[in-house]
Amino acid sequence: MTVAIILKNKGSDVVSVRPGTSVADIARLLAEHRIGAVPVVDAKGGLEGIVSERDLVRAIARSGQSVLERPVEDVMTRKVLVCKPADAIYDIMALMTENRIRHLPVVVSGKLEGVISIGDVVKFRIAEAEFEAEEMKRYIAG
Repeated sequence: MTVAIILKNKGSDVVSVRPGTSVADIARLLAEHRIGAVPVVDAKGGLEGIVSERDLVRAIARSGQSVLERPVEDVMTRKVLVCKPADAIYDIMALMTENRIRHLPVVVSGKLEGVISIGDVVKFRIAEAEFEAEEMKRYIAG
C-alpha cells in the first residue's frame, strides 16, 4: 500500500501559508482547522518549510509571546522530510517513527501535493487490519 491510497481517501486539500505570515496567524490557522502543522509554500507551490505545534511551543518558550508578531520564517522547520505518492505506508511509518515527526508533506516534482499525518497512517493501518480479520473469518467459515 502507498501514500497515494491515503491521499485518495482523505483528499489532497492542504491548508498552507506563504512566507511572511505571522506566527499569530499560524496559531489561529492551526486552531481553526484543528490541524497540527501547516506547510509554508512559495507562490509556485514549492515547499519552503513546515510549522508544527511543537515549533510554536519551542519558539514561545525561547522568545516569549513577542514571537507571535514575527514571520513564519523565524520559527518554521526548514529541513523538511517529505514523501512521494508511490512511497510504501510501512516506509512512511518507519520514517515518521525514527524522526519523531507527525506530519509528512507529499511532494511531486518539487510541488506540495498533500500532507500525511500519523493519524492518517494509523487510521489506514486499522482499516487494513480490520479487513484482514474479516477475510480470515470468511476463509475459516467458508
